[in-house]
Amino acid sequence: MTTKDNNYTLTDIGSFKTLKDKDFNGITGKYFAGSELGLTGCEVSISCLPAGKATKFVHAHKKNEELYIITSGDGKFFVDGKEFTVQEGSLIRVAPQGERALAAGEKDLHFICIQAQEGSLTQATFNDGIVLETKASWMK
Repeated sequence: MTTKDNNYTLTDIGSFKTLKDKDFNGITGKYFAGSELGLTGCEVSISCLPAGKATKFVHAHKKNEELYIITSGDGKFFVDGKEFTVQEGSLIRVAPQGERALAAGEKDLHFICIQAQEGSLTQATFNDGIVLETKASWMK
């Protein structure tokens, strides 16, 4: 169920353990959040590669860099002919032209991938954030 309001959209895709049951254009274990959430500055996918499985192709992008956030499991990451081990807590930024692929190790590999146009970030939290006087229920 998705809830949309003026300044937010909320959806719940359930436990990451159920990602194996999701399907995106024939790719099992992947959920793209951009359309459902109405994202306008990035794309986000949440994925699960089952233990011992791997992506079926190497890919690159025309404009978008990607940030992979490994949330659980372990595996191998391939970029431009180099392979390295990843596990929960690994963060991998890949430039658009970087040739990339993933393989799960002995455990299911859960990860979040955020895509945004390379060079498009013009300001970050400390320059963009505004502290307000408004209080949430847990604030005194």
